Amino acid sequence: MTIRVLLADDQTLLRATFRILIDSCDDMEVVGEADEGGKALALSRTHRPDIVLMDIRMPGIDGLAATAAICADADLRATRVLILTTFQTDEHVARAMRVGASGFLGKDVSAEALLAGIRTVAAGDTLLSPAATRSLITRFLATPEPGTDATLPGRLAALTAREREVMALVADGKSNTDIADELFLSPLTVRTHVQRAKTKLGARDRAQLVVFAYQSGLVRPPR
Repeated sequence: MTIRVLLADDQTLLRATFRILIDSCDDMEVVGEADEGGKALALSRTHRPDIVLMDIRMPGIDGLAATAAICADADLRATRVLILTTFQTDEHVARAMRVGASGFLGKDVSAEALLAGIRTVAAGDTLLSPAATRSLITRFLATPEPGTDATLPGRLAALTAREREVMALVADGKSNTDIADELFLSPLTVRTHVQRAKTKLGARDRAQLVVFAYQSGLVRPPR
C-alpha cells in the first residue's frame, strides 16, 4: 500500500527536497504541495492524503489553523497530520496536538527519521520528538484550554481498568512493546486495549489518546 503524502511548507526548496526524498521510496508518493494552510486544507479535501506533512509558521492561514480544520473534517478522518517545525518546544506544537495532529518532528531530522516518522504516523501511531516529548506534554497538554471537553473525566468510566492502565502508559511515551513487557502481555493484546480505548473515547489516533489522558486527569504531570 502506497502512503500518499501532501507537503505544506512555505519554503519552495524544502518542499522540493522532501518531494525528491519521499518519491524515491517505493511505498510513498507526494500527491500535492501547498505553501500556506488554506491551500493545504483545500488540497487535502481534493486528494484525501494519508499524511499531511505540515509546517506551523506559514503566511495566510497558518499550519495550526489548517491542522484544526483538517482534523475536524469528518471526510478527512483517515488523514493524519505530522507537524514538521523548527520550534520543537513551541506552545503552538502542543496546540496542534490538542486539535488532532498525530505528532511532530524537528526540521533538523535526518532523512531516515523523517521517512520512518511518516510510516509511523501512517500506521496510526504517535510520533513525538524525543527532544521535546515529556516537557511539551507536561507543560502544555496537561493544562486544558477554554472549550476543552469537560466530560472527559466521566467518559473514562467507559474504559476497563486495564484499558486505563494501558492508556496511562501510552501517555508516558511507551511503545506497545514497552507496555507489553511491563504488564506481561503480548504486544497484540496491548494494541487491542489501545484500539478499544480510542474507540470508546472517540480518539482519532494514539496521539489524541495521549492528549485525553492528560486532560482527563488520568495522568498527572510530574512535579
